[in-house]
Amino acid sequence: MSYKVRFVDPGKNYQLIKEEIDAAYFEIMSKGELIYRSHLKNFEKHLAEFVGTKYAVGLNSGYHALALSLIAAGIKDGDEVIVPAHTFVATCSAAVHANAKPVLVDVDRDFNIDIKKFKAAITKKTRAVIPVHLNGRMADMDAVMEIAKEHDLIVIEDACQSLGAHLNGRKAGSIGHTGCWSFYPFKILGGYGDGGALTTNDPEIARKASLLRFNGEDRETGEYHYHGYTCLLDNMQAAFLDIKLRHLPEWIKRRRAIADMYLKGLDGVGDLALPHYSDKRFFDVYQNYVVRTKKRDAAVKWLKENGVETLVHWRKPYYRHEGLQLEKEGFTETEAISAESISLPMNVEMSNEDAQYVIETLRSFYKQNG
Repeated sequence: MSYKVRFVDPGKNYQLIKEEIDAAYFEIMSKGELIYRSHLKNFEKHLAEFVGTKYAVGLNSGYHALALSLIAAGIKDGDEVIVPAHTFVATCSAAVHANAKPVLVDVDRDFNIDIKKFKAAITKKTRAVIPVHLNGRMADMDAVMEIAKEHDLIVIEDACQSLGAHLNGRKAGSIGHTGCWSFYPFKILGGYGDGGALTTNDPEIARKASLLRFNGEDRETGEYHYHGYTCLLDNMQAAFLDIKLRHLPEWIKRRRAIADMYLKGLDGVGDLALPHYSDKRFFDVYQNYVVRTKKRDAAVKWLKENGVETLVHWRKPYYRHEGLQLEKEGFTETEAISAESISLPMNVEMSNEDAQYVIETLRSFYKQNG
């Protein structure tokens, strides 16, 4: 159907920066600079500077950022890796493919890892934890790092949804051993195709990940150091992402402005629970604007019928897919989130009128439905 307000609008976003994107495309195509050229190196430098780390390694997906982080950090067969029950399956799959055992723990009301349950899940075999910074809000990394230090755990930040978020001034992806990024098109920094990166202050992790991403080869010497993978971020995507990264600070301001509009327009409406929290340590970037309601399915239907495109993330928690063979019980908050959450349109292409229309449409739903 034709929506009045799109969830995201990549074509409209392209129009905002068309001249810059087109110039990069024609430069790269005319020179034939497609793989591992200056545009990739420049983007890695700028990404590391933005996040606040010494190194960034461009990869072809957020999954590979997670997987190579675990491998480069030395996770091995038999190790346990604690992961949230509420996240995209790739967080868990990265641990499985590193031959580790994923140990699932529930999340808190902010959709991020429950600190008490994380601590209670630690055993003698626990080697790492992957806190996920979901929807543009960081997990409580102060608490995570304190517990990790006490138990000598590797900390891999799944920051794929929270580029630019920070906690006490420290940005997502700069606190743990690595930060992991996805540049899937609908992310806050999205490419025109898939992409990813890891950030780190550890030179050994950075070097090993850089070698593993291109079949284990040192591109400068031609020497092979590992049986590696083929997961290098291509030069064209890196050039596009570098352009978008320059615009990201202003785009984050716009997202926060839309979030403020939603707060003013929807606070106290029906049973809606909004993603705004009182802890002033956090700076949220609103990758997604996720509300909760007991009337989720009816609200989604109403919004669609009235031209508002929404998204429901993970109606079925990943651990309930039988083929994954994971533990299935003990995740009360995750089950509730899966039944109650709706992601409203949140993108820098939206006008104030678009946001107001979403607000009015939701308010009209509650007038009809009590």
